[in-house]
Amino acid sequence: MRASFINALLIFLVLAGTVPFLAAREIPTQAPKRQGFDDQRLNRLTAHMESRVADGTMVGGMGAVVRNGRLVYAQTYGMADRENKIPMGADTIYRIYSMTKPITSVAVMMLFEEGKIALNDPIAKYIPELGNLTVFDHSATLPEVVSDGTITEILDADPESLPEVTLGDASQYKPAARQPTVRDVLTHTAGFTYGVFGNTPVDVAYRRAGLLSPALNLQQFVQRLGQLPLQYEPGTRWHYSVAVDVQGRLVEIVSGMPLDTFLEERIFTPLDMRDTGFFVDPEKRQRLAQIYAPQGIGDQGFFAQPVDNKLEPAPDYVDAGYQEAARFVAGGSGLLSTTRDYLRFCQAILNGGELDGVRILGPKTVELMSGNHLGKLTATYATGSAFGLGFGILVDPAAAGEIGSPGELSWGGAAGTRFWIDPQEQLIGVFMVQSIPHHTRLAREFKTLVYQALVD
Repeated sequence: MRASFINALLIFLVLAGTVPFLAAREIPTQAPKRQGFDDQRLNRLTAHMESRVADGTMVGGMGAVVRNGRLVYAQTYGMADRENKIPMGADTIYRIYSMTKPITSVAVMMLFEEGKIALNDPIAKYIPELGNLTVFDHSATLPEVVSDGTITEILDADPESLPEVTLGDASQYKPAARQPTVRDVLTHTAGFTYGVFGNTPVDVAYRRAGLLSPALNLQQFVQRLGQLPLQYEPGTRWHYSVAVDVQGRLVEIVSGMPLDTFLEERIFTPLDMRDTGFFVDPEKRQRLAQIYAPQGIGDQGFFAQPVDNKLEPAPDYVDAGYQEAARFVAGGSGLLSTTRDYLRFCQAILNGGELDGVRILGPKTVELMSGNHLGKLTATYATGSAFGLGFGILVDPAAAGEIGSPGELSWGGAAGTRFWIDPQEQLIGVFMVQSIPHHTRLAREFKTLVYQALVD
């Protein structure tokens, strides 16, 4: 097993494109026990994940672990494309969905460091379309909704043909006690919602407005968003939302360049994240993993309840946003990446904003992002957790019921991907998989099995 592990690391380096003159730009590998891991306990991790392929929980995936700046585990499991018999590779490209969010928040904080943004400024100072936002009065009621349309209809909608986005009459709105700030947008406390996780009147209005449509660009997105009421008063509640898409527009306005260009020039190229972006180059298309879905999802949406756990290729609409015709380069989702690339991003954060002599943030900025910015508010996404500026934060591992360290940064994606950064243990974990809607515990199982193998 030890030999096979070393072989896996060598495969990882070869497929990642490592050659001698680029070796300094790769995270160096080291035997696990040199970094406090028990080989036999790491074998449990690989065996468990392979068993989850065998029982059909996943078609394929990859896990990687870095400790003290050394890659100690990199293993693929199963197939990248079952139907075409393509095995999962170390250079397989994944749709990382909401793991896009921390990257966008880093971009915002880079502009903050340059003195171009202040956290306590109203977001409307930079995005006028979001000025004078109102809050929906939840004591009011909407007329009966005849049809909100399927996800396919929403994604295929022409933005010019989308219906008016006004919600009810003026009596259903009330002035916001205060306008949302940049900090609110970074912490999901601005009062926005997402439109796909709930069925409140504001969620319904988001769907009617076509805010999920990849046909919209970020400017059109904020124009429509600004016509809709907030779900909650700013600063009063943590609520997962389109706030990071707003961050994406903020980056565009303040930097004067499209979001994808900013990310490429200021983050991906400096950190040598060579396979990360919003679209797949044609020559890399064969490396993009097939995305799967539980049988019976059809066109009812990413977050529909599956009929069973048997996985089949996901409907075509899942890839609508990754086609070249799509215009919605979103701050909150849409990036594709590899395990290698995302490890490099995480290592830069763990290093205080620097990797291989390239600095994207200062250490004090990373420290600021890593603090709990919710105060007395509760982060409802997970017990024992809080939220910083773009990252989820583990505050109380006992309350969360999982192994980890206080101060750990993390987030995940809708297809089951997840990462965490543990400053106390100088540990990074990245887990990649591709099925949506994702209702498994694979990422949590991966994390538990990593920590049970850490003995020093």
